[in-house]
Amino acid sequence: MAAQVKGGRSPWKMALITVPAIVIIGSLMGYLSNSGFENGWYAILQKPSFQPPAWMFGVVWTILYTLLGLALAIILQEPPSKQRRDALWLFGGQLALNFAWSPIFFGLHMIDVAFLTVVVMLIMAIATASLFRRLKPVAGWLMLPYLLWLCLASALNYETGRLNPSADAAPLGITGVRS
Repeated sequence: MAAQVKGGRSPWKMALITVPAIVIIGSLMGYLSNSGFENGWYAILQKPSFQPPAWMFGVVWTILYTLLGLALAIILQEPPSKQRRDALWLFGGQLALNFAWSPIFFGLHMIDVAFLTVVVMLIMAIATASLFRRLKPVAGWLMLPYLLWLCLASALNYETGRLNPSADAAPLGITGVRS
């Protein structure tokens, strides 16, 4: 009972490429930028009261990257069209921002720049999910948990900057003002 798309093609073979690629690259970017609570700079920062526990981030991102890989595989199996091309460009753009966020935040300690990055990423991801939904509804729905998590990530990023204004290596005056 494999899911079929137009023309009888199954997205599962494509997902064997897209899912591991997105999970591996996302994980690698986090690892290379020393993301998470083990990061010495981040460990000493004051955290928002609604911060999830440390263990949750790896679990959630693995699930979200898997869902993104499945959504991408489904859209890649759709017949070529302007709408598909636009959706794929948006997907690639928001994913590039996603992969850049950890190095910006954890590696470069640029809290405001990371906040702008996650906001633009969220806007692009909403547009991507909308186009995916028009092409293949299940692909759009697969992005919903990601959109919700990006909302949380935006709030966490903002609050971290607000609580730690002197920790930003390149303050833009968005999340906090140095005293």
